[in-house]
Amino acid sequence: MSFLRRIVMISCSRKFDRANCFFPMIQASIVLLALSLLVHPSQAFAANPELETVLTGTRQRIEKLDYRVTGHLTRVEGDGKRTNYKFVGKAHWFPDGLRVLCEITGPGSEKTSLLLHMSVSGHVTIEAKLPGEKAAGVLPFERWNDSLVGTDFSYEDMVESWFFWKHQELLTPEKYGARDCFVLKSTSGSEDRTYYDSATAWIDRTILFPVHVVKTPRGAGVQKEFIYYGLRQVDGVWCAMNVEAKQQGKPGSSIMVIERGSGKAKLGLKDFDLSASGDKGETAK
Repeated sequence: MSFLRRIVMISCSRKFDRANCFFPMIQASIVLLALSLLVHPSQAFAANPELETVLTGTRQRIEKLDYRVTGHLTRVEGDGKRTNYKFVGKAHWFPDGLRVLCEITGPGSEKTSLLLHMSVSGHVTIEAKLPGEKAAGVLPFERWNDSLVGTDFSYEDMVESWFFWKHQELLTPEKYGARDCFVLKSTSGSEDRTYYDSATAWIDRTILFPVHVVKTPRGAGVQKEFIYYGLRQVDGVWCAMNVEAKQQGKPGSSIMVIERGSGKAKLGLKDFDLSASGDKGETAK
C-alpha cells in the first residue's frame, strides 16, 4: 500500500462525509510533496523543458567526444608580444567518464603533459608531468587554478565540468553577436572540486554549443571570459576552431587555435597513458 494512500485512509477512517475528508487529503498530499522534494530535489527542476533540452544536448555532446587535434596556444601580451606553444590534444568518453590528454611544448622545447579525468557525475582529477619532472603525478587541487604555461588558461579550464554540476538554471535568453542563445548559469556546490563559484554560458539555440562563457571564482579573484570562434562541424561533431581566454582587468589574452584534427579518432584506454605521452609520434609538429 502506498504511503499517500495510507495517510489518506487514516485521515478518513472516522465517519466523516466526503467534504470533511477533503481537507485531510490535501494535507496528506502536501506532506508527501515536501518529503519527495527532500528525497529527490532534482525532480523539482524537471518541469523546465528548455533547461532539460540545454543540459541534455550539452552533456550528450561531451559524452560523444572522441577527437584528436593539433594546433598552438598563444599568449598575447598587452603590448602585442606573442609567446607560442605547440599543442596536441585528444579526448574520449569512456563508461567511467571523460579522459582528456594534452601536451604543450614551449619555445625552448620544455613540455607539459596533462591527463584530466571527469567522472559521469562531474568529479574531476588531474595528473600532470611538468617540465623538469621525471614522472607524472597527481596535480594537487591547490594548483588547479595555476596559469597553464603562463597563459590565461588554468589546468582546470581544460575540461567543461561545470555542465555536470547539480545546480543549473536558465537566465533570460540573449543574443551574443548574431546568435540567439540560451543563457545557462551553473553554480558549484560544496561537493564540486573547482576554483569557480559559477559559470555562465551563452549557448547557441540551434547547435547547443557555447559561444561565450564567463567564469566567476570562489572568494577573491577576477572573472575569466572565454570566447569561441570558428564554430564548425568536423566529422559531424560541432567544435570551435579558436578559443580565447581573457582575465578581467588584465591586459592581453590567450588563444588556443586548432589547426587540424579528427572528430572520430576511435581512441581507447591505451591512448591515455600519460607516461607514454608523445612517444608514438603524437608530439605536435
